[in-house]
Amino acid sequence: MAAGTRLRLRSKSALKRNHAVNHVSIRPIDRLRAERNSIKWRRYEPDVLPLFVAEMDFDLAPVIVDAVTHALRSGDTGYLDDPGELAPVFADFAQRSWDWIVDEGCVHLATDVTVGLVEALRLLVPAQGAKVVLTPPVYAPFYEMVGEVNGTVVEVPLVEDAGYSLDLAGLERAFAGGADAMLLCNPQNPTGRCHSGESLRALAELAARYDVPVLSDEVHAPLAHPGAVFTPFAPIAAAAGARSATVTSASKAWNLAALKCAWIVAADARMNEVLDRLPEETAARTSILGLHASIAALNNIAWRDEAVEVVASNIELLTNTLAELVPEASVVTPDAGYLVWLDLRATGLGDDPAAVLREQGRVAFNSGPTFGAGGAGFVRANVACDPSTIVEAVRRIASVVDARRPLAVPAG
Repeated sequence: MAAGTRLRLRSKSALKRNHAVNHVSIRPIDRLRAERNSIKWRRYEPDVLPLFVAEMDFDLAPVIVDAVTHALRSGDTGYLDDPGELAPVFADFAQRSWDWIVDEGCVHLATDVTVGLVEALRLLVPAQGAKVVLTPPVYAPFYEMVGEVNGTVVEVPLVEDAGYSLDLAGLERAFAGGADAMLLCNPQNPTGRCHSGESLRALAELAARYDVPVLSDEVHAPLAHPGAVFTPFAPIAAAAGARSATVTSASKAWNLAALKCAWIVAADARMNEVLDRLPEETAARTSILGLHASIAALNNIAWRDEAVEVVASNIELLTNTLAELVPEASVVTPDAGYLVWLDLRATGLGDDPAAVLREQGRVAFNSGPTFGAGGAGFVRANVACDPSTIVEAVRRIASVVDARRPLAVPAG
């Protein structure tokens, strides 16, 4: 950080607001390092501040801890065959949240969102050489998923100048060129943008016209910010006659990744017939503890609501602190989620700022180029953490950027 630089009071007030939340408990970083063994806390050396992988630094919602504890005490630790109570609970949640009427018989279990996407994709595309459309910058594992089905990625980058919107003309060219399927990210990861209802309707019409099935990853949807509008793709696809399925989970909104439970929702009866052919093991490998936790989460949203408040406050803090200390940086303000796309192209840190900042600043972000076209010069930051962690991360960015600035030449 430049000598003599001080944070403004607005950042301090945001810090206080975060600590005023009642249900969401944020653990101090030293305790997290001592108690957690996940990638976030073990991949890098202890002096590296971790703001990369999608894991919250919050204690779990008590209702989830109670549900899992009850299942363990009851010995309910066997295998699953179907979603059971989860299907009507999610249907109720979807209707309350987004006016999406879900047919309970169209809900299928999967181990996690990535497994659900891959297994559904296998049923929809040729065994070799499938052309799968992605819209980068996009969730990096999408590229690996296409590889898992022996397919080829067709990139149709988002339109950055339009606020990271879908390139509908580009998508039509890709569909007309023989695309076999599309992986949609809604809300979008890493930008956090919710695709508009208008653009999703246009996409559905294209998918129906060219008969290209669309699999929509909507795991960040429960984390839509106040004032943002999330539109689920499935009902729009069904109305347009497009083949589609949605894969989602409580894993991001309630921090349940380790509990391994997701679900795939067919948009209509035609797609449901496809999903009925999912391997039996897709459900059997899903955790029954994750199912209990997911039901508890969807039935009790107060914790989620307050987590979103913390995240929104942290994004404000990040934006203000960057403006104060690293004015060359800019924030792509998300509509949903706790992952923030940071534009560092003007900082002089090169195509992969994350590598430079990790080595020289000892702060870890996700590398922008791994998200595909349009990722050079960006990093993805996780702000589901204590506000002091955000302030310290920005200070470390500033120290690296300041060290690269040319020295001022004295007048005369």
